[in-house]
Amino acid sequence: MYIAIRDFLKLESASGILLILASIVALVLANSIWSDHYQALLDIPVHIRVGALEIAKPLLLWINDGLMAVFFFVIGLELKREFVEGELSEPQKIVLPALGAIGGMAVPAVIYLLVNRGDPLASSGWAIPAATDIAFALGILALLGSRVPNALKVFLVSLAIFDDVGAIVIIALFYTSHLSVTALGIAMSCIAILAFLSWRGVMRITLYVLVGLVMWVALLKSGIHATLAGVVLAIFIPMKKDPDNGGWSPLHRLEHDLHGTVSFVILPLFAFVNAGVSLQGMGAEQILGPVPVGIALGLVIGKQLGVFAFCLLGIKLGIARLPQGISWSMLYGVAILCGIGFTMSLFIGSLAFEDAQSPYLHQDRIGILGGSFISALLGYFWLRRVLPRGPAADL
Repeated sequence: MYIAIRDFLKLESASGILLILASIVALVLANSIWSDHYQALLDIPVHIRVGALEIAKPLLLWINDGLMAVFFFVIGLELKREFVEGELSEPQKIVLPALGAIGGMAVPAVIYLLVNRGDPLASSGWAIPAATDIAFALGILALLGSRVPNALKVFLVSLAIFDDVGAIVIIALFYTSHLSVTALGIAMSCIAILAFLSWRGVMRITLYVLVGLVMWVALLKSGIHATLAGVVLAIFIPMKKDPDNGGWSPLHRLEHDLHGTVSFVILPLFAFVNAGVSLQGMGAEQILGPVPVGIALGLVIGKQLGVFAFCLLGIKLGIARLPQGISWSMLYGVAILCGIGFTMSLFIGSLAFEDAQSPYLHQDRIGILGGSFISALLGYFWLRRVLPRGPAADL
C-alpha cells in the first residue's frame, strides 16, 4: 500500500512542476509578439461528423470537454479504489480530510460571494476558489524533499480526493445548461448498460470504453457537462482481479496505464491552453475587479481558514484526530497549499463564464493564477520554516 502511495506521490509531484512550466510558457506567449499565433492555435476548428451527428468545436473546447473527460475518468478510478481498498476505506481516516475539504470549499465560496454580492453574473463564479489542485500542491511539497512526512502528503492527497468529489457534485448540480431530454435519455441508457456489464462481471475494458464514449457524446449534447461521463464510467469499471490480464483488475490496469498520460500530457496541455491570459489593454479596474479579487481572497485566505478551522473543530470535538507525525503548524502549512486551485479552478471558471461575451471571461484567470501563486509561495515558505531540518521519519 505505502509503496503504491509513494509512487503516486512522485508522479503527481513531477506533474505539478510540469504544470508550472506549461503555465509560464502560456503566459509568456499570450503577452508576446506570438500572442496571435497562440490564440489562433486555440481557435483551430475541429469537426467530427457521422451522418446527422456533428460535433464542431475549437481546439480549446476539445481539450476542455474531451481530454478533460479522461482526467475525470482517472479521478473516478482513484476515488473508487481509495474508498474500496485504499486510505479512505478506513472510517477513522476519513473524518479529518473530509472536514478539511468541506471547510476548504465553503469558506472560499462565501468570501467570493461577499466580494461579488449584487452582481448575478459575477456570482455564478462562486465555486471557482473552492477547488484544490493536487498535482500543483504536491509539486510544491516535492521542493521540500525528504523533510516532508509521508503522513502529511497522504493527508493532502486524501483532502484533495474529497475536494474532487465536491467539485464533481458542484459541476453536476450548478453548471449545466438547458437539458435535452432525448440526449439525456441516451445517456441514462448507457448507464443502464454499464450497470448490466458490471453486474455480469464483464472484464473486457473495450466494451466499457465504447459505451462510455457514446455516453460522453450524449452528455455533450444533453446540456450536462460531458466530463462527468468520465466519472460515471469509472464507477462501473470492475475491481475484481482478472486472471487473463496478469492478475490485474480492469480498474487497476486502466489507472496504471492512464495516470502517466493524464499527469504528463493532458493536465499540462490543459494548463497551456487555459493559463495564457493576455494583460494587454487591461487596467487596474479589470485586474483588481471584484471577480479576480474575490477569487484570490477565496484561495489565499478562505482556503487556509476553512481547511484549518474545520480540522481544528473536528479534533477539538473528538470526532477526528491529528495524524501521527503531523504538528499543528504542518497542518496549517498544508491548509495554505490548498489555496492552489489552478487546474480545477480554471475548469470551473471556463464553465461559469463560458460565454465569449462575458466581461469576466479572462478576469477570473487573473484571480486564479494570482491566488494560486501566492498560496504556493506562502505554503512553501511556511512549511520550509516549520518542517524538521533532517529527513522525516517514514511512518
